[in-house]
Amino acid sequence: MNIQTKVTILFFFLTSMVILFLNGFIFLFANHYAFEDFYKRLETRVQIVRSIYSNKNSDSSRVVQNIRQQYLEKLPSEKEYYLPIPSGEQLMTSLPEELPKEFLADLRTNQKARYRQDNKFFAGTLYRSPTELTLVVVSATDPYGFQEMNHLKNILILGFGISILVVYWVGKVFSYQTFKPIREMIHNVQNITAQNLHLRLETNGGKDEVNMLGHTFNDMLTRLETAFEIQNNFVSNASHELRTPLTVIKGEAELALRQPGLTEAHLYSLEVIHRESEKLNQMITGLLGLAQTGFDGKKQNWEAIRTDELIWQVKESVDQLYPQNKIQVDFSKLPPEEDELKVHGNATLLKLAISNIVANACKYSYNQQVIISLQSTDKQVVVQVKDMGIGIPAQELRYVFEPFFRASNTSDFEGHGIGLPLSMNIIRLHKGSIQINTKEGKGTDISIVLPVAEPHVINQVAAQEIPVSQRS
Repeated sequence: MNIQTKVTILFFFLTSMVILFLNGFIFLFANHYAFEDFYKRLETRVQIVRSIYSNKNSDSSRVVQNIRQQYLEKLPSEKEYYLPIPSGEQLMTSLPEELPKEFLADLRTNQKARYRQDNKFFAGTLYRSPTELTLVVVSATDPYGFQEMNHLKNILILGFGISILVVYWVGKVFSYQTFKPIREMIHNVQNITAQNLHLRLETNGGKDEVNMLGHTFNDMLTRLETAFEIQNNFVSNASHELRTPLTVIKGEAELALRQPGLTEAHLYSLEVIHRESEKLNQMITGLLGLAQTGFDGKKQNWEAIRTDELIWQVKESVDQLYPQNKIQVDFSKLPPEEDELKVHGNATLLKLAISNIVANACKYSYNQQVIISLQSTDKQVVVQVKDMGIGIPAQELRYVFEPFFRASNTSDFEGHGIGLPLSMNIIRLHKGSIQINTKEGKGTDISIVLPVAEPHVINQVAAQEIPVSQRS
């Protein structure tokens, strides 16, 4: 889950909780004050009932009753209770069953009480006199209040549902706009490769975190470009400075070997010098290639390459090194479309990488059968090189891509431990990978996985191959 989605979900959750809390508060507040008004109306009727019943024969009682009839609307299902309780008699005894016991218990304790049972409301007062207790209770229902509260509840639920949808949409837009500069930065960074380290991220000069991150990336790219240029210069200079004296040593050794009258000791020494200078030349060539593929390859020519044609070129190259090889090319799994065999890269480097692996397969198998197969799956081209050679010890497999490492079972073979690391660097430069399955004494199976060239790369290369005069 990316950060934008996390921010959207967090914003949605927090805002929904706030809206839910606000709706709950509104409902409880409205519920309290709606029924509070109804309770007050009930309590007013309790006072009126007491006045009427306690002064039945007086004029004031008739006045109160007239006021009640003229100005007080009768409540739905209104019922009155005026219950004198003789002194010494329990409150709970001989009372109507419709009066709730909890309500009566509250009356006995506090002399005044309210109670609600579903949609039926009770309000009452307990009056004490020297001779008796008087219980005055009025009950009624409030259907309109309940109906209003139900409407309010439905409105709040509907409003909450609509609100969370709006909140989710707003959160999505908010997070999208918030992380838009980050997405643009990621896109720009992905476009910066070893071939275009001179590119920089755009910054607007602000002091926010995004611009600070952009400046940090630009500083890092500057340091990387400087380091690569230094390495590039070193590789170029070393290539010239090291090869020149080696060429002189080798040439002088060859010239001395042609001189007549050399003793066996002199002849042996000159042959050793010639042989070791050749080894040193090969080692320097491998090291320089390893260093060059490790920094950028930006001066290399990149193009769309057909891997089936590349494999035939590799076979021709290895045939010159090991004429007695038994290389077998298997194209039985080729895809129907030739574009699925094309990769974007440098043909010379890829030929060198695959040639190193195929040459090792021939060398370490004593020129037994080596099978090179090619297939394309899931937008990847897989070149598989399988031999029946000495294999690699399992405990040493992790070290085979380290420069100068040689397995313990390769002492009978010449080598410098540079070929596989060089191949790995080239394949990584082409955004690919190398997978090895091996068993000591049984053979080795190496798979080179490369991404299929994107259609726009293939089209761009094809357009470059068309003469300008033929383009529309």
